[in-house]
Amino acid sequence: MSPGIQKVEALDEGRFVCVEWEDGGESRYPCVWLRDNCQCPLCFLPSAGARRLLFEDLDVNIVVKEIALTDRKKISITWPDEHTSKYEAEWLKKRCFSEEARAVMQADLFLPERQYWGSDLQLPKIPFEEIMYSDESAYKWLYTLKKVGIVLLTGAATRQGELIKVGHRIGFLRLTFYGPTWQVQDKADANNVAYTTGKLCFHTDYPVLQHPPGVQFLHCIKQTAAGGESEVVDGFHVSNKLKEQNPEAYQILSSTAVDYADVGVDYCDFAVHCKQRIIDMDSKGQAVRINYNNATRDTVFDIPAEKVRPFYAALKEFNDLLNSAEHKFTYKLKPGDIVTFDNWRVLHGRQSYPSCSEVTRHLEGAYADWDVVMSRLRLLRERVLNSN
Repeated sequence: MSPGIQKVEALDEGRFVCVEWEDGGESRYPCVWLRDNCQCPLCFLPSAGARRLLFEDLDVNIVVKEIALTDRKKISITWPDEHTSKYEAEWLKKRCFSEEARAVMQADLFLPERQYWGSDLQLPKIPFEEIMYSDESAYKWLYTLKKVGIVLLTGAATRQGELIKVGHRIGFLRLTFYGPTWQVQDKADANNVAYTTGKLCFHTDYPVLQHPPGVQFLHCIKQTAAGGESEVVDGFHVSNKLKEQNPEAYQILSSTAVDYADVGVDYCDFAVHCKQRIIDMDSKGQAVRINYNNATRDTVFDIPAEKVRPFYAALKEFNDLLNSAEHKFTYKLKPGDIVTFDNWRVLHGRQSYPSCSEVTRHLEGAYADWDVVMSRLRLLRERVLNSN
């Protein structure tokens, strides 16, 4: 049932509006926010879901002139310039400024819940065909990807181009200097360490970009008989462990700008340079992105000489935690498997495999941005929940 309003009144000389709800709760709304978010056709464009009101026309010191309650489901405010704004009870309730209400809304918008894991990971698996044709399965896939950080899609065709279909399912793929998709196989004069048969240590892809791809897809088309096992580790879980056992090391890795470089030719020629912190944090000190790729960490290091060894010591401790038996999970992709994972959270690696005159192992890779994935996730959630 939609919420009902018991009483509404202006407070603090008209600077706030207080709504008393029928369930006994109370919400306070700043008048400058209410005026800024007037929903009338002059101030808001419904077809675009966008504000038309120009900020230069907003009085930040505005106060209420008159306020009225209609049918316990809507309030009407008249402002000093005689402009009238109306607000639905349900709209107001969702936007309550209480800490609890804000947390509920943020959780609904961004799905921040995380399920941490180590070597005990139960790798989630969903058939490829199901996510392609079932909204419920596609929703489950993306929801699990956001929560756990990794999902294995099974049963795709063993040919190039399947990831293009995945891109269309979510919206579109991320184009990079390695192309819309790229082929991971042993190549002569490799322009990336992934294009060799050697061991790949734990890393996130593309920290050399200012905005690294949020999600990565790797489709196994051909798999070597010996070696080539994949390894993954939950970077957020390991970061939390580092923060607990060595706060100073965590502080160094979350504050030091590390130089990354990638120069070469692929989809086009490129010379990319960037600075990233190994651990990016939000305002609460929570890790939100890992930027760690030892292969593309530059020889240039823009910090004072005396801070270099402490940085290496901190990174060594983090790297040791990543590689500890209790944290890493090892598995082997089969032809037709597509592993999908959070490139901001999950570090991945690969065990070496024998070199051969012919290609014995072939993966096709692609990226997507979290903005695209989250957009599809929200749309699928609304569609699935409304159909039940």
